[in-house]
Amino acid sequence: MDESKWFSIDLTQVLGIALSAVGIYFGLMLFTRLMGLRSFAKISSHDFAMTVGVGSILASTVLSKSPSLMQGLVAMAMLFVLQALVSMLRRNVKPLKDLIDNEPLVLMAHGEYHWDNIKSANLAKSDIQEVLRKNGLKSKSEVFAVVMETTGDMSVIKQNDVAPDPDLFDDIRDFEVLFTPSGSHN
Repeated sequence: MDESKWFSIDLTQVLGIALSAVGIYFGLMLFTRLMGLRSFAKISSHDFAMTVGVGSILASTVLSKSPSLMQGLVAMAMLFVLQALVSMLRRNVKPLKDLIDNEPLVLMAHGEYHWDNIKSANLAKSDIQEVLRKNGLKSKSEVFAVVMETTGDMSVIKQNDVAPDPDLFDDIRDFEVLFTPSGSHN
């Protein structure tokens, strides 16, 4: 094996990488400006696909001759167009939104774990405990809800004196347990 290829670069490669980086950078800024910041929002699974796809195109375009800068820009433009199309369809066609988006889940309500949802999210109790600690909680009794959002993030809503608004929670699987006195669910 020739180790010198691992650590060497010639002037032509430096120039190619530099020009590709500048081109793809300004292309990315232009597409983001045209399509809006929603392109990199972390709201649903198609947002995640967009971010991974753009990152992959960016890396392969900048670091190699193939794909060319123009091929990379066209591929990135197509991802932005697809993102805009999918976003519009999910906004206007409810069955498609349900098909595309993950459903948020109640993982914990009123300090009690909801094992069926924890299992369906492929989580362990320790995953939830970590999130509770990161949110500064010292006791499960401080928890109004822990929700696994569509992005995979976990939201921790603390117990307090403010009455919860059901409209904030009605898109979550099993949200009803948040509005029952005990919140019990096995």
